[in-house]
Amino acid sequence: MPTQLDKQKDSWILSPVLGAILFLVLYLVATFLYPGGSQANINSIGFSWKHNYWCNLLNEIAINGQPNPARPVAMTAMIILCATLTLFWYFLPRYFTIAKFGKLVIQISSVLTAVVGMLFFTRIDHDVVTNLVSFFGLIATVATIIALYKSKWYGLFSFGLFNVLLVALNNFFYYGQDLIVYLPVIQKISFGSFLIWICSIQISLYKKGRDTA
Repeated sequence: MPTQLDKQKDSWILSPVLGAILFLVLYLVATFLYPGGSQANINSIGFSWKHNYWCNLLNEIAINGQPNPARPVAMTAMIILCATLTLFWYFLPRYFTIAKFGKLVIQISSVLTAVVGMLFFTRIDHDVVTNLVSFFGLIATVATIIALYKSKWYGLFSFGLFNVLLVALNNFFYYGQDLIVYLPVIQKISFGSFLIWICSIQISLYKKGRDTA
């Protein structure tokens, strides 16, 4: 029978799930606060799920030129997301049989992803920050996918490959001049899919821990 200490330890496994839920709730709140403006229409009212990007919520001034009250909420959501991903990738290697080098790759790349992600709050070129986040995040993601495959978690392994495909699709749409109008939708699908993936991994680890306790 699991002890109280075991239950507390298992509960920590689910902390990234809580972080993902908090991020999504704050994201939703921020969309209601966004005054307006998008790549399709600078004079539009409110947040468009079809035309606005997540990063639009982080701007001091909305695209329509008005002060953006969504920014503090979006910044809080971003901090929670970075912390969530750091927790997920930092502790993940403990639950899989991964070589020391592989563990370091996952942990270091995840921390770098979170640190660079915080640069979205600054005036550093958005494209540079996006590319760096994508690069370090992709390293951590691929290492995680390899760990899932070696552990014979083939369902989550396949789901991980699907997420890598979505990342590639994001870049394809981003650099395709005629396709970038569809990028906001692809971005949201990718966000949702990735968060479901990491939550699924954590829930599976939690269930595995409960079954073997």
